[in-house]
Amino acid sequence: AYIPTNVISITDGQIYLEPDLFYAGVRPAISVGISVSRVGSNAQKKAMKQVASRLKLDLARYWDLQAFAQFASDLDKATRDQLARGERIVEILKQPQYSPITLENQVFVIYAATNGYLDDLPVSAARKFEKELYPFMADKYPDVGHDIAKTGAMDEKTESKLKKALDEFKEQFKA
Repeated sequence: AYIPTNVISITDGQIYLEPDLFYAGVRPAISVGISVSRVGSNAQKKAMKQVASRLKLDLARYWDLQAFAQFASDLDKATRDQLARGERIVEILKQPQYSPITLENQVFVIYAATNGYLDDLPVSAARKFEKELYPFMADKYPDVGHDIAKTGAMDEKTESKLKKALDEFKEQFKA
């Protein structure tokens, strides 16, 4: 007999799919907090490890706070800020089907989201920010993407250039 499940067993661990995430438009609807992996970040490029470690923490906090916020009527500023950042992170992680994103572009947008570059934008502008960031980086700062693609890492010099690029992009971005 067929037993439907929302757990996918793979060779390096288990991915837990969250129906609520799926229905909220988050695809793939992977529950980061519950899913486990034996390989973990060892399968990732160093640049992705650098930005994804913070991303994982921010997302886990967001999902926990979101569940709590449903029952709380008065939230402090820090909690509201964390919820707002989480909403923007979820938006930039939504990826259209058949639309692969290069490693360097993933690093750019995840770095921007986890370092506050989207915090003061409306949630609805997060996807526009992402969409316009990629050509901006390719046109104005191609060396940053080339360095990440070539080495698979983001050293201090590359991170400094990325910060400069994001500051410049943020100034000219219109939500």
